[in-house]
Amino acid sequence: MRNTASVAAALLAFGCAATHHPTAPSALGIPRSSDELLAVLDQPGPISLESVDSADWQVPLSGLLNLEHPKAVAAGLVDRDEPIVVRFHVIRHPERGMFIVDTGVERAVHDPDAAVRGIAADFMGIEEKLVVRTDLASYLAAHGPLAGVFLTHLHIDHVMGMPDVPKPTPIYAGPGETTPKSMQNLVLRANLARLLDGHAPLSEWKFAPDPAGRFDGLLDVFGDGSVWAIWVPGHTPGSTAYLVRTARGPVLLTGDASHTRWGWDNDVEPGTYSYDRERSAASFRKLRAFAIAHPNIEVRVGHQH
Repeated sequence: MRNTASVAAALLAFGCAATHHPTAPSALGIPRSSDELLAVLDQPGPISLESVDSADWQVPLSGLLNLEHPKAVAAGLVDRDEPIVVRFHVIRHPERGMFIVDTGVERAVHDPDAAVRGIAADFMGIEEKLVVRTDLASYLAAHGPLAGVFLTHLHIDHVMGMPDVPKPTPIYAGPGETTPKSMQNLVLRANLARLLDGHAPLSEWKFAPDPAGRFDGLLDVFGDGSVWAIWVPGHTPGSTAYLVRTARGPVLLTGDASHTRWGWDNDVEPGTYSYDRERSAASFRKLRAFAIAHPNIEVRVGHQH
């Protein structure tokens, strides 16, 4: 009994890890300097990109945006339910096939046997506040085979479509995504386990420091300069943004390095949902400075248009 009590006390004091799902180093992705990205940034790329709104949702604004920032205070922003979208992005490479960035929501998201259920579903307001537009299973059935999944990070709202992903599909994510400890994981961990159940190990991007110093790390995903993974740690340890070179120009998918359009446009970093808020703000500033320096980049923030 004493040992059991000690374990319980430790969990309550320090939280627990997000998941014990296995990980492995990624065989995909070549570390590059951001100077090498700049050399091809303005050239039309080979990628077709589609962003799909999978569901509408509402969450507290204080999680999405730092309401203590002077600009947020000056704008009179207060905590409230903020409308957001849960989406996935579809990357079509002419040789590698179709990949998705994040996963939207599963077809069974409102069913009793959904992967996210019970206390976690109540905590997240899934039944009351989440309205499905396009579930991942329906999209994949209409658009053909999936070659891989690129995750911006491992928060549940970015992996709620994983049950609809075919089990052998490779899954890629930033380093350390499975390890951060929090009290919320006591509620969410079982749901994350169900979402990832039966899937391949997470292939962790092998970032190296950016020699040019613009980012914490940068990878040329396919080795041809068409898709770039940018390490933006802070919201989670392995948070990753993706820059995609399309025929119409470069598109930056920020993930939750910036949740909201207002936050991005007004230089206000994310709020309480971030694991390390100081580092999250630093990654936000680096990403935004890069986009401002290159205004031909189209920016698509994590949860708004």
